[in-house]
Amino acid sequence: MKKVVVEEIYEASVESVWKALTDKDEMKKWYFDLSEFKPEVGFKFQFEGQGVKGTPYTHLCEVTEVILHKRLQYSWTYENLEGYSLVTFDLQEENNKTRVTLTHTGLETFPQDNPDFDAKNFEGGWTQLLTQLLKDYLAKQ
Repeated sequence: MKKVVVEEIYEASVESVWKALTDKDEMKKWYFDLSEFKPEVGFKFQFEGQGVKGTPYTHLCEVTEVILHKRLQYSWTYENLEGYSLVTFDLQEENNKTRVTLTHTGLETFPQDNPDFDAKNFEGGWTQLLTQLLKDYLAKQ
């Protein structure tokens, strides 16, 4: 099974990190511009993204698990493409800081002949989002 795991510790409370991961207005500042998002099992959302050469992809997602301030999980698929993956954010409080472990599983179910779906690209994207964009966003809060 191909998966990506990215872990980061933030100088922020679990509540602040949770809000950054689940409030659509906050998500726009570091993640993707979602028209709507609710941390509720069964909530479906979508957003546009690009591959490494600019190919547009519509991401189709559905929240599959929510444990307040501890875990957020949603499916991650693409419109008109095969494959099904899961993105999980696990939060853990550590000495007034928050450890976030992101795990993206199921990458092998995407078209393997398309370099946009190479695990290295997912790893690079998630690493940038968590170690730079989210970290910078939380530092300004």
